[in-house]
This record gives sequence, structure tokens and C-alpha cells, in this order.
Amino acid sequence: MREPDVSVVICVYTEDRWEDILAAVASVRAQSRPAREILLVVDHNQVLLERLAEEYEKSDGSAGTGEVRVLANAGPRGLSAGRNTGIAASRGEIVAFLDDDAVAEREWLRYFAEGYADPRVMAVGGRTVPVWASGRRPLWFPEEFDWVVGAAYKGLPPGRARVRNVLGGNASFRRTAFDAAGGFATGLGRDGGERPLGCEETELCIRLSRARPDAVLLFDNRAVIHHRVPAARERFAYFRTRTYAEGLSKALVARSVGADKGLESERRYATRVLPAGVARGLRDALLARPGGAGRAGAIVAGVLTAAGGYAVGSVRARRSGTTFSVVEIPAGGVPAAEEGTA
Repeated sequence: MREPDVSVVICVYTEDRWEDILAAVASVRAQSRPAREILLVVDHNQVLLERLAEEYEKSDGSAGTGEVRVLANAGPRGLSAGRNTGIAASRGEIVAFLDDDAVAEREWLRYFAEGYADPRVMAVGGRTVPVWASGRRPLWFPEEFDWVVGAAYKGLPPGRARVRNVLGGNASFRRTAFDAAGGFATGLGRDGGERPLGCEETELCIRLSRARPDAVLLFDNRAVIHHRVPAARERFAYFRTRTYAEGLSKALVARSVGADKGLESERRYATRVLPAGVARGLRDALLARPGGAGRAGAIVAGVLTAAGGYAVGSVRARRSGTTFSVVEIPAGGVPAAEEGTA
């Protein structure tokens, strides 16, 4: 059976990641299973837009394999609107997303495409491996919290398995998924502000499962990308900030889709994966292994900080009636927002 065409969307926002952006594009061009096109969506940065357009001006504008198209984010500032712009402009039957500071292994798209042999599959996500700026994982940093730095974390299923949601920096969706559920909700996730918010892909996947109860969402740990972790994100200060922001984001998701579904995976993670991580850390400390006590303490601190963010976010959402926009993706056009209440 013919494998579907795949468009790859890479959202970019700063010239500080110039070399990373070029490396991300090169890794997609080097795939064993070629992408139909690569779309670089620039988030309200005219200088970067013009520089990238010049860099890839040799693209002839055709729909040939490996074509690079440079686009301006057509919506409000932020990752969700950038992704929606890429979806609307893409031509592939599958739309894949790659972070701008990551590189994909050569078989990345092949494993994604294989997952869609079953017509019920609406999304396939992959495994993200952290590349630490210091050259190694900080001794205190628990694998259970690798999502803090945008990586796959301990507790995800092995092999290929069904999941509630895929992780946005290494994910793909069937185009018809957006027809059924709309695009990414603006008002969730990163928007250029100081606080590292998230959860936009979680909310979309839950919305998709409601729109298509027969939908299958997969995690395939063979679809690997390597994600750069800058030195600032190896510090506990960032760990604390990111876990608090995740709590704020989860509160919005729970208010949107209900706490039962919005926190379904998180309950299993908090009651099974994290206690086991604390136990391992304490055991390592008793055996005088480096970092054991730090890892156990970081897990406890991460849980408490995320819970605090969730509590604050829930109160704020109730008091303010926080809203976000659920975006319809028109065929070959600019995304149009429909207001929704979180």
C-alpha cells in the first residue's frame, strides 16, 4: 500500500538558533524516507524571515521532494498559531512537527509513515533524546522529569503503544485529524513570554479523541530526534519554573476538557512512575551512588511545584473566565480562529 506524503513543519522565532535551524532542516532532508516539503514558520520576526528566505531561495517553488518553504506566522505570536499556519499551508497527507533546536535520526519519517498503515491512526509521536550542553545529564536531574527539557521521560511505554497524547516537538498527525478537531488552541503553550507554558498538544489530542472516538494515537520510540538542552535549562531554577508553568497549563487543559480526561495520564504518572523514582533515588543514596538524594528531592519538589501551579491556575481560570481560541484549518488558507472558553 502506498505510504502517505509527509509535510514537516518547523516553527522558528529567534536568530539565536540559526545554526540549530539549519541543522534541523538538514536532518529532514537526509531522511531515508523523504519528506514532501519542509515548512519553516517564522514567529513575528521579519529579520529572521528574510534571512531564511534568502538562505533557501534556491528552492524553485515547486512541490518537489525536500522543498523548503519559508512562511510568516499568520496568527498571533506563539507556537500554536505557528503550527496552525504550517498546517494550513502544507500539502502532505501527514503533517509532522520538529522542534527548531532538534535533529531527527535518518529513519524518523519512515517510522512515522509506517504507523499510518492502520486507517484509524490519527497521530504518531516519537522519542526525544536530550543533548545536554554540559555533555552529560546533571546528577540531580531525574529521568522521570525529562519532559521539563522537551524530551521523552521515564514512564512512557516501550516500543509502539497507544497513548492519550503525543508530545508536540516530535509528532505527526493525519491531515483529517485537523478536519475533525481543528488546529492547536491559541492561548495555550508558548507565546513568546517569559513563562515556559505547554500542553497545547495534550489539549488537541483529547479534543481529537472526542471528535473521533475511534481514533488511535501512537507513541513509537523508534522515531527518534535529538533535542539540544542549553546550559540554562540544566539548572534547578529552570526546573522549578517549568514545572510550575506545567501546572498552570494543566489547569487550563482540565478546565477545557474536564479534569477526568485532562489529568488521566498524569494520575498514573504521579501514583506509579514518580514514587518508583523517589524509591530509586533513596536507594541510590543509601548505596552512596552520586546524585541519588538529589534526584529523589527533585521529584518531590517537581510534584509540589506543579501542584502549586495547577492550584493557582485553576483559581485564576475560574475568576477570570480565561479563554483560548480553537482554530479551524481551512484548505490552503490562513487559519481562522473560533473563540472558545477554557
